[in-house]
Amino acid sequence: MVLTVSVTCHERAIAMTFNVQGVHHFGITVRDMKRSFDWYTKMFGLQPGPVNHGVGKELSDAVQVEGTELSFSMIDIGGTRIEFLEYHNPRGKDFDLKNGDVGATHICLQIDDMDVAYSTLLERGAVFNAPPVTLTDGELAGSRWAYLRDPDGIQLEIWASPK
Repeated sequence: MVLTVSVTCHERAIAMTFNVQGVHHFGITVRDMKRSFDWYTKMFGLQPGPVNHGVGKELSDAVQVEGTELSFSMIDIGGTRIEFLEYHNPRGKDFDLKNGDVGATHICLQIDDMDVAYSTLLERGAVFNAPPVTLTDGELAGSRWAYLRDPDGIQLEIWASPK
C-alpha cells in the first residue's frame, strides 16, 4: 500500500498568559480494567500503577456523568501516561466508533522494529486491521505503521521510524 502525505501549516501569534508544558496523560474508558491490564501487559509488557477509586457529586459534575462511580489507574510509557477508567456506575455503552467518526481516536506506540513487533504481537493473539503500511513520500518516508485493537475495540497504532 502506498500512502501520500501532504502537510499544511498555520502560523498565527497568540499572546498567552500561561504555558503548555507537555502532555500529562490521555484517558480511555474500558469495560474491565483487569482484562485491559492483562492484555496490555501480555502484548507490550506495560505495567499499571495503583488502582484508585472515585465517587461523589464533585466527580459526577466534573465528568458530566450523573452518579459516577469509577476506578482509574495509569500506565507510564516513556514519560507519557495512559489513564484507564472503568465506570462501575453508570455502565456506558460499548465502543463502536470507526476511524472516520468525529471523536474517534487512537493511541500510537513507537516501536523499534516493525517486523519483530508485528510477528510477536500476532503470536500473542493481537488482531490487526491489515499488515504494516510503509510510507513512501515526504518527511515520513520509510516509516511503517499498523493498526490493531484492544479487547474493548479501542484502536492502537504501532509506529516504526526508518532505521
